[in-house]
Amino acid sequence: MDLLEYQAKALFSGMGIPVLPSQRIDYPKDLKKLKIPYPVVLKSQVHAGERSSLGGIKFVENTIDAVAAAQAIFNLPIEDEYPEVLLAEAKYNANQELYLAVVLDPIVRRPVLLGSAQGGIDTEAAMTRMQQVVVNQQFSPFYARRLMVKIGLEGKLIELVSHIVEKMYQLFIEKDLDLVEINPLGVSPTGEVMALDGKVSVNDRALGRHLELVNLVGKNITNNDEIQEKQVSKIDKNSLLITNNTNAVANEKIIPDYQLKFTELQGNIGILCNGEGLTMATVDLVMEANGKPANFLNIKLGDYLEVKDSLRIKMFAALDLVSQKENVKVVLVNFLGIVQTSDELITIIYEYLNNLKTMSKGNIMFILRLLGGEVSIAKERLLGLPVEVIENLEDAVTQAVSLAK
Repeated sequence: MDLLEYQAKALFSGMGIPVLPSQRIDYPKDLKKLKIPYPVVLKSQVHAGERSSLGGIKFVENTIDAVAAAQAIFNLPIEDEYPEVLLAEAKYNANQELYLAVVLDPIVRRPVLLGSAQGGIDTEAAMTRMQQVVVNQQFSPFYARRLMVKIGLEGKLIELVSHIVEKMYQLFIEKDLDLVEINPLGVSPTGEVMALDGKVSVNDRALGRHLELVNLVGKNITNNDEIQEKQVSKIDKNSLLITNNTNAVANEKIIPDYQLKFTELQGNIGILCNGEGLTMATVDLVMEANGKPANFLNIKLGDYLEVKDSLRIKMFAALDLVSQKENVKVVLVNFLGIVQTSDELITIIYEYLNNLKTMSKGNIMFILRLLGGEVSIAKERLLGLPVEVIENLEDAVTQAVSLAK
């Protein structure tokens, strides 16, 4: 289940991660007793992303404006969800925003530290600059500092942000979480850091061991699959259809046997990713490069790792879906956070592309975007097959668009 922002920040505060002074608002009239000095920001407490662009976040300077803004936000559904609570928070002046996360790699079953020097609402920029460190042994501050160096931080920030990552990891382990994310971590002009927004995903199977989490969320327990289905619908409406082609039509299909959500368009580039944000960023980058997506598919790999063959079956099904139409000339596969730590998915792609040699789809070109040390291994393993392995996302998108022309 996903926590709301104010619930995630309660966990952050308990771990010593700096958060702004804030107050829960259940009714607009609560703002008449606000204990935080103005100006403040009012935030809709819903599970959807991009609240700011959808009107769910408003800055106010006084009580009259705050009450009016709260009434508007309470009556504003974001992806069909009305907020039951608002978060009133002090305004913060940040001149730099970072992205930080701790996630569980489902392939190697190890935590992964993610970080980007570009955080905030610009998902595309964050994804293109994302760095990662796999925690493959007992955790130590070394892992956090290594991530800081890869991100490109210098001086005092290395120590400050490393300390935040260490606390995020501690929270991740202690509460049996699937995700701890701070986006953005604001850096003030004086060099102070602050968790300005956060996301926490709790492993449902671990709730029995953490009654404090059940008490924290109360009735606001949300199923991740429901949220993801709504998010896919949002990508369909707000991201894909910003193309100049007014005749573009999106058709979403759900493949129940493999829990795949597949959206068809009218272009010639198939897109396969592992994550909602990564999918959105990849599709948008293709469109900005004047490419035309034929479809996109976000594959959830974690659910099928109990049985090794199930991962192979699911990947084959996903690759078939994004490449099956005659209009598809190129398939762009963009995985982040798991592929570079395991040879298994490279093996699966090798087997799939080998099969294409005996099929009519053998004229399709694949672009495989990987990060880190597995790039050279993948290039060697996939040599002679219709695939290019590229590390940089923008280069991968550029090549995919070029080949599709």
